[in-house]
Amino acid sequence: MTLRFLLPMILIGLANPAGAQTRAVSGQSGILGEWAYSATVTEQDGMKGQWNGPVTITHVGFCGSDGPEEKIGELRLRVPGPHEAFATLLVEGTTCTFKGHLNGTYDGVLTCPGRRDVPMMLSIDQ
Repeated sequence: MTLRFLLPMILIGLANPAGAQTRAVSGQSGILGEWAYSATVTEQDGMKGQWNGPVTITHVGFCGSDGPEEKIGELRLRVPGPHEAFATLLVEGTTCTFKGHLNGTYDGVLTCPGRRDVPMMLSIDQ
């Protein structure tokens, strides 16, 4: 194969596909905002406004002598329009849901099975 044919194929391979955009997501939940969230999500191919990625959840309230509790899970985020967001958090076998409305950040409620609903806030970097 000559360089004339090989170069365009290399450039196509290096280009980010439309679905490979990433966003940083941060937030907090709990009555006192005692849980902090940090995630990097990637937009799903062919699914505009749907983002998935790993999330780290850290207890930032009063901590034990071993340091803050930390959990790793998955964040599935759907932003169908400019004023609302929906999220699913999958952590340690538990699935929690979030629905928020834009008010500077996405403010809403986190619902987990067997637990009381708590306030939650998410911020999505553009």
